Amino acid sequence: MSEPTRSASIDAIQRELTAVARRARALAFSIHPSLTLVTYTLLDHLHERGGCRGTDLAAHFMLDKSTVSRQIAALEKLGLVERTADPEDLRGQIIRASAAGEQLLCGVREQRHAAFLERLGDWPDDDLERFSTYLARYNARI
Repeated sequence: MSEPTRSASIDAIQRELTAVARRARALAFSIHPSLTLVTYTLLDHLHERGGCRGTDLAAHFMLDKSTVSRQIAALEKLGLVERTADPEDLRGQIIRASAAGEQLLCGVREQRHAAFLERLGDWPDDDLERFSTYLARYNARI
């Protein structure tokens, strides 16, 4: 691939990933007007992990601990997360999605799945497999 073609492809990928990010921000707001993309992403991660410490969230997302603390406080105020004592470290706390948070995420997952089915429904199975492999490969480098 020539350098101009490669550069144009990189530019196109960047544009398309930016469009995906814009859609994700809009999704977070449509789920709950007080959710940002960051708070939604943290809530989703807490759900996937079954809970974790705030320092683990900060490390996973490469965010400052104070940023994570503010975002968790916002989720807590909305009743979407709860804290429990960390059985391995009595000074620490495990943050988990609350029942309300789990319920919210369950509905969102169904909506997201339906949206992906609509967008990708006519794609051949081989294309879907390649696309998922490429995304995993790209995200593994982050």
